Amino acid sequence: MPIKVIELHHHGIRIAPTADAVAQARHFYVDVLGIPADSGRPDIPGVPGLWLDVGAAAQSAQIHLMGAVGQSPPARSDTEDPTIPHVALAVEDIVETRRELDAQGISYWQIDGLVGTDSQQVFLRDPFGNMIELHQVGTCRCNQAARG
Repeated sequence: MPIKVIELHHHGIRIAPTADAVAQARHFYVDVLGIPADSGRPDIPGVPGLWLDVGAAAQSAQIHLMGAVGQSPPARSDTEDPTIPHVALAVEDIVETRRELDAQGISYWQIDGLVGTDSQQVFLRDPFGNMIELHQVGTCRCNQAARG
């Protein structure tokens, strides 16, 4: 049975892990492109960054700019690093999603609690090597509806 993807949540982009890089990114994305920053981005130890709200609708998505070079502090390995560029999708049921991935023999890795106490992020690669993040709908600030 296919996994039930509900929403596009964010696109993760790497930037340099410095305050200057975050300031440059803020200038480009906020001041030049006019994309507002999400002031509620949680503190992710060792990963400075900026979250940007794309679109005004309640179901809008975000761009997550993540400061990292090489392996980031929350990484499990060079290839299991949540700061590697990726697209994030919300799923209807993360537990069922893991069961389905297991049933289909699809390799994945998981991080719990990185961006909130209820967060469970499952990462996998598509057949072309692109990283995909799956997480429970409603556990990310990625759209305005999830913020209340």
